[in-house]
Amino acid sequence: MARRRQAVTIKHVAADAGVSLQTVSRVINNEPSVSSDMQRRVQASIDKLGYVPSIAAQRMSGSRSYLILAINDRDRTIADWRARLGTDWVDQMLLGGMLKCAEHGYRMIFELVDTHSDHVERELSAAIAALQPDGIILTPPHSDNPQIVQFLSGQNIPFVRIGSIQNGAGISISMDDEGSARTATRHLLELGHRRIGFIAGASEYELSGWRVDGWRQAMDAAGAVCDGLLEYGNFSYASGEAAARRLLMAPERPSAIIASNDQMALATLEVARELGLNVPVGLSIISFDNTPIVRFTQPALTAVDQPIAATASKAVELIIAAQKGDPAPTSLTTISAPLIERGSVAKPSGRFGG
Repeated sequence: MARRRQAVTIKHVAADAGVSLQTVSRVINNEPSVSSDMQRRVQASIDKLGYVPSIAAQRMSGSRSYLILAINDRDRTIADWRARLGTDWVDQMLLGGMLKCAEHGYRMIFELVDTHSDHVERELSAAIAALQPDGIILTPPHSDNPQIVQFLSGQNIPFVRIGSIQNGAGISISMDDEGSARTATRHLLELGHRRIGFIAGASEYELSGWRVDGWRQAMDAAGAVCDGLLEYGNFSYASGEAAARRLLMAPERPSAIIASNDQMALATLEVARELGLNVPVGLSIISFDNTPIVRFTQPALTAVDQPIAATASKAVELIIAAQKGDPAPTSLTTISAPLIERGSVAKPSGRFGG
């Protein structure tokens, strides 16, 4: 039986280069305190031995852990996983975050925390103590939870708040929810729709209000009436179904509906079928999220493509920059969200366009 090849460690590199373990670690971490001659000497040993730095070796300098902690809402994430709804927020977040971490020799750790728990600070303290992360990424609704934000602001750890535009601690990143809603509404207005309904998401997410604001701004700018066209859900299929039914059974129903996520848009599509409305001839539908399932509906749904991967990637970049001592952005970082056009939108028919 062939022997397993012994893994090359930082000790082998140090012995080959004739330097200390700390010197090798400083070279691996690109620290400025190492001379160029020493960097070349150590790098030559690394190349000769085929050494791949580990997080343990990188941590030897004591300044960084090379771990970034991403936190998501426990209840909603577990509910989505168990229901197998096809949502891919976590997948896209890991895609963008992990790939960007890998570029810089970092690792991403994913944790679930209950934003409404009375022991949320204890959970966060335990995670920070165990992992000693170089930075933390907060997703909605954690990013706007005052208790979590205040707690992290006292931990001396850079943290990014995705989906937050509030002033305060941390670095805020927006996925342009307000602008995306304006774009979706303008698209319908340009096709001739005037009665455009909107199904808002859960109020605990501030982005729900921003999307309503974008819809209302576009409607007001076009001189279109908003009265009776706004309904509220909570991002669940059932809430979207109830909201769509109220809109579509009203005496003056809308000719188009924008739903604040894919689950509520799918519910709207089903209610339209029950009521005998052809999509898109009798009703146009636009969704937010653009999860995989919306490509396979009949018709496929036009959707605002949430740039989750790009946003997570940018969050990692900002944390690494903060660790290097770079100043935080002085203005809100915004990641644009394109509108993906498919078959669920068309010009209005009959009296519902005017």
